[in-house]
Amino acid sequence: MEIEFWWLLALPLFFGLGWLAARIDIRQVVQESRALPRSYLSGLNFLLNEQPDKAIDAFVEAVRIDPQTVELHFALGSLFRRRGETDRAIRIHQLLVDREDISEAHRLQALGELGQDFLKAGLLDRAEAAFQRLRGTRANDVALRFLLEIYQQEKDWAKAIEVAQALPEHEGVMWRTEMANFHCELAANAMANSRYDDARRHLDSAFEVSRRNVRASILLGDLLAAQGQDEEALEAWKRIENQDPVYLALVAERIMAAYGRLGRVEQGHQLLRAWLSAHASLDLLDELFHWELEREGPKAAYEMVREELRRNPTLLGLDKLLEAAVLAAPAEQRSDIELIKQLIHGHTRRVARYCCEACGFKARQFHWRCPACGGWETYPPRRTEEFDLTP
Repeated sequence: MEIEFWWLLALPLFFGLGWLAARIDIRQVVQESRALPRSYLSGLNFLLNEQPDKAIDAFVEAVRIDPQTVELHFALGSLFRRRGETDRAIRIHQLLVDREDISEAHRLQALGELGQDFLKAGLLDRAEAAFQRLRGTRANDVALRFLLEIYQQEKDWAKAIEVAQALPEHEGVMWRTEMANFHCELAANAMANSRYDDARRHLDSAFEVSRRNVRASILLGDLLAAQGQDEEALEAWKRIENQDPVYLALVAERIMAAYGRLGRVEQGHQLLRAWLSAHASLDLLDELFHWELEREGPKAAYEMVREELRRNPTLLGLDKLLEAAVLAAPAEQRSDIELIKQLIHGHTRRVARYCCEACGFKARQFHWRCPACGGWETYPPRRTEEFDLTP
């Protein structure tokens, strides 16, 4: 392929234009860097070296030299908040909000930062006011997410529902579990005050948001049982097996109590045995163990636990087996079995925990909302066993 002669003439011209553009860009960068306070560059260096305290001192000096630099104020305020000096962060961001010589975008950014300062300081009412001012602006979605966090901390479930419904559609779908639990919280509060009609309305709303919400089924059963409708309550609790069988242990005691009121205890016992056979659960085993122990005696409880232990060997199951063995054993063997049981029981108490699937936080008690990360339904009611073999 032959090259046109005029291309040979154009190549030096293109090279010269590229060289000129590069020189202009370099000159502009040099001029801008010279215009910055030296302490600003020092602050950036400290940040890169993970020395936030020295970076703050450098940025404070840079702001003193050039108080009009908005980005410096933002950087300094964020550093103060991260270090826990929320009062200083609030002053800086409030100053930016009140300034008349900054752009609207910067003012909205400053207001959002101010709201986060108030939130970090625990001033929830002032944080709410700041984020409410951002609703309807370009920062609307960010404001809604922070408002959701505030209303959950305040346990203002009605406002939390209103804000969650205002989220963009794709985000609203992600919040279905949370919204269903907000309605469940309202239903539980209404039931505690014997406002059964309000409770039923909130539970219906929870099912509208999430048909497979287990907590709503549990509360619906509780509501029906409180109104003397045990048959209907049992049907509500039985639906949990299709929703998520790991939660069956939470209603085992309720199931047995309802069947007891109906005079059909054996039917309830058979149901729990069927559930345990299909869905291994330490808590279901515990409920059945106590039932067998009270109704049928230590020997029947021992046989039931031994059968389950063969199918699903766990230390917690072994603990229950030894508990039944102590009661069923001859008097001369009880002291030895009791000693083994105490050793096993002491260990299982330390290692058996409910564990949050989101953050790993462990607790002895089941929570619908994780106390550490605030996630909803991240605590499956399944106790885990972890062992520390280090000396």
